[in-house]
Amino acid sequence: MASKTATKVTIGGRTYTLSGNESETYLQEVASYLNGKIAQLRSDEEYRNVPLDMRNVLLQLNLADDYFKARSEIRQLQKNLEEREQALSDLKHELVATQMKLETALHRNGDKKKS
Repeated sequence: MASKTATKVTIGGRTYTLSGNESETYLQEVASYLNGKIAQLRSDEEYRNVPLDMRNVLLQLNLADDYFKARSEIRQLQKNLEEREQALSDLKHELVATQMKLETALHRNGDKKKS
């Protein structure tokens, strides 16, 4: 089991100590992602006029939106992969069948030449 990592990160201008089984680099990357989302929202004039509790809800909604879009994309990619694997399997079966037909034809042709 991996040892716990603790690292200081800055999120929204405040410093936090995060700990977990992930690497320090990963924890910094997560903090950076959150800072990017916060900056994106802060750049919106209307967002700055919203009460703090509503800002937090908007941030959470944006994060949830990213999560659901990523999950949907993963499902679509998995579906595409399954379809391609099935197509590949079908092609392999077709190739084997064609090879068997060729071998049979060559074998018959060889028997005809011997006669």
